[in-house]
Amino acid sequence: MMTVSPIIWMLILGMTLSACTTEKSTFHQNKVIAHRGAWKTQNLPQNSLASLQRAVELGCEGSEFDVWMTADGVLVLNHDADFEGLVIEQVTYDQLMTKRLSNGEKIPTAEEFIREGMKQEGTKLIFEIKPSKVSKERGQELAQKSVELVWRLGAQKWVDYITFDYDIGLKVIELDPEANVAYLNGDKEPAELKKDGFFGLDYNIRHIRENPHWIHESKTSDLTVNVWTVNDREDMRWLLEQDVDFITTDEPEMLLDLVKRR
Repeated sequence: MMTVSPIIWMLILGMTLSACTTEKSTFHQNKVIAHRGAWKTQNLPQNSLASLQRAVELGCEGSEFDVWMTADGVLVLNHDADFEGLVIEQVTYDQLMTKRLSNGEKIPTAEEFIREGMKQEGTKLIFEIKPSKVSKERGQELAQKSVELVWRLGAQKWVDYITFDYDIGLKVIELDPEANVAYLNGDKEPAELKKDGFFGLDYNIRHIRENPHWIHESKTSDLTVNVWTVNDREDMRWLLEQDVDFITTDEPEMLLDLVKRR
């Protein structure tokens, strides 16, 4: 009898769940991606449920979050590789739970965060898969666990993926060819990204300022363009004039105001 891999079962389950959801997208289309959530003006912890909830309240098009895997295989949110002196990839989830964010929250698991995000349909969840500092193989495992989680929760329409690790991006594309996957590192031409199946480029403002032609090349290749981390008003105005698809910022309120004034 033929055996079916766990990821295939996840895909089958996800397809079933997707078929039950509405086809019409209700997500905002204002280009504003809150970087690690909308945290700055209210002094909320980054990558917290509170910063996600604030991004949703503001009506951001997306809320970005960073994901690592603990030593015992739990996917958790944090920007840096360590939290309160604990190296996330080297400790267990229970060990991480001995620490708290500044507002008293524990570090969210990716599952908790996505479940919270799925309570609404206005703000997308921009899932950054962090490159493993342990090994490339561990990065590949994190990529697989990330896709499996999204499919198990039926969260495909909520989640777009980004990563600095090109091989992680390729792994996500292999596992889910329909996923929106963008590359962050700024060292690939749009044509190469298109050839390898990426949905878009997601580059630092410095790279885009140095290579403004990449915006046009991406558009002609049907790739999306996101730019990070844009906190300067003049950079925001320039990018809006260039009609990039998304702008990742620590100042979503400022950017939302500029978008409304256009």
